[in-house]
Order: sequence, then C-alpha cells, then structure tokens
Amino acid sequence: MIIGLTGENCAGKSTVAEYLMKKGFYYFSLSDAIREELKKEGKGITRENLIDMGNRLRQLHGAGALGRKIAQKLQADKNYCIDSIRNPTEVDELKKAGDFFLFYITAPSETRFERIKARNREEDPRTYEAFLEIEKLEMENADKTKQNLKGTFALAQATISNEGNLNELYDKVNAELAKTSKEFKMVRPSWDDYFMGIAKVVASRSNCIKRKVAAVIVKDKRIISTGYNGTPRGTRNCAEGGCPRCNNFSESGKNLEECLCSHGEENAIVQASYHGISIKDSSVYTTFSPCLLCTKMIINAGIKEVVYNVDYPLGETPMKLLKDAGVKVRQHKVE
Repeated sequence: MIIGLTGENCAGKSTVAEYLMKKGFYYFSLSDAIREELKKEGKGITRENLIDMGNRLRQLHGAGALGRKIAQKLQADKNYCIDSIRNPTEVDELKKAGDFFLFYITAPSETRFERIKARNREEDPRTYEAFLEIEKLEMENADKTKQNLKGTFALAQATISNEGNLNELYDKVNAELAKTSKEFKMVRPSWDDYFMGIAKVVASRSNCIKRKVAAVIVKDKRIISTGYNGTPRGTRNCAEGGCPRCNNFSESGKNLEECLCSHGEENAIVQASYHGISIKDSSVYTTFSPCLLCTKMIINAGIKEVVYNVDYPLGETPMKLLKDAGVKVRQHKVE
C-alpha cells in the first residue's frame, strides 16, 4: 500500500507523514531526490532552489522523473508514505509501483500563513500578500515539466482538511485509511450501539427479580448518570425479598402502586439530582421504553431525547405524552 501526499505549503503533509510512520509506513519524499542534486552542486536547501531544481530535473528526465526515481526504491512487502508530490505525471509513475492512493492535505490559506509565521524560516514570505503570490505561481503551469499543484490535487482519491486539532486530523486520516484497505479498518460501535450496550451492562447490576432494566443519561457524547431498577437506597434488595409485589410475581401491569422498586430511568434522573448534575437537554438510553411515571420525570427534567431498545408492555400512553411534550423518541435495538 502506497499513500501519496500532496497539498499546499504548511497544510500539514509532514504531520500526516509522521503519523503514518507511527503506523509502520516507510517514508520517502520526492524532495529528497532534489536535495541530493542541490548538495552535489553546493546549493542551499531553500524553497526557491528546491522548486528550480525540481523543474530542471523534470525537464531533463521527463515530467515524472522524481516519481519514477522513488518508485524504483519501493518493495512489495512494505507500506509506504510518499510526500511532496507536485506534478500529475509523478502520480502516474507512482501508480505503476502498486496500490497507490493520493491524499490531498489542505487548510485555509489564513491558517497556513499563521503556521508559516510560527515556524519563522528566513526564506518564508513575510506578508500574507507575498505568501498568496508565491502560491499562485506554484499552483498551475502550462509547462508539463514544472510544478502543477492544481492538476495534482485533482487526482487525489481523498481530501483531508487540516484546520482543527491533531486528534481531528488523525481521525480523518484513519477514516481514509479504512476506506482504502481492510488492514486499517477499525471496527468501532456507533454512538447508539456504544451507549445502549453500556445501558445493558448497567442493567446487569439490577436487583429486581422480575425484570432487569437500566438507563444511561448522555450529554455531548459523555455519560453523566446511570441507573438500574431496584429497591431504594439503604433498603433490602428486591432479590432478598425487599419488594413484596415482585416477590409475589404479580401479573405484569397489576398492583404497580405496591411495587417498591424504582425504575432505571427514575434512578438515573434521581442520581443526577443527588450529585448536583444538570441533565437538561441530554439524551437517555434505556433498555425498555419508559413507563408513564418515568416519562413524566423525563419531560420535567428537560431531557430532549429518549432512545430505547425494547418496547415496554404498557408504553402506548407514555409514547403519546413524550410526543406531545416535544421529546424526540427513537428505537435502537441491540441484541
């Protein structure tokens, strides 16, 4: 697998290359071949000299010369990351070497100029206007042997925008790697699967002998409270005979006023209150759709969404009430 990197100056190509190297990719840069020639001629490694020498090498040996030079070094049993691809013909040469995928790394010009100022190299442009002018010259060229960034970008199979933090950038790279190869495909549960799965684990703590139910309250993809059904704090557990109704195995839906067990949603809401945690505008993931009592608590607590796994036997009225109150309700089944 060969990942090629192209992009504007200071877009983050080197950062992506370093990240890929941590994943076991071997690194090459087309600029390395240019640097070798500059050293032979005793010239400094400046951006201007790199561009001039690169154009000269393409004129002497063909537009794909740099790509061909690197392609000859690649071995079939390794994954590679190839940086500094600036000409469409270089892409053609690298494609001949195997499974090649071109990633276009980009960022807003203002962001990239701030990065240039931060690195503070002597040869870098000092003004935003000068920065844009230099970039314009590199972007497109009628001469096929010279840099043609615009034409190269157009060949990319993936575009990765690098305007956030490093974790966001790495997540985007991971996603594109997963698309290109099963080797890098990460099997992750969706947020719904994740929170409902946790709710089911929480339910395993229930001490009710009739039905194990639990709820997880989530805000901004963070769990802020959990609850499972059972007798109140400090009293005898249902499984130890604490709730006469449950222990008499009363018919479902009958004698509910005699049940001493609090429900999972009820306990999750009360636990949040007990610890002084606001649950306004949160979501609740529950293993059963809520009963009428829990529904009223959900509405009055300001919970904006209910996600449930299995229908509660007496759920028709609660569902209607949630809808009337403007609470979003959806089912997400997890076995």
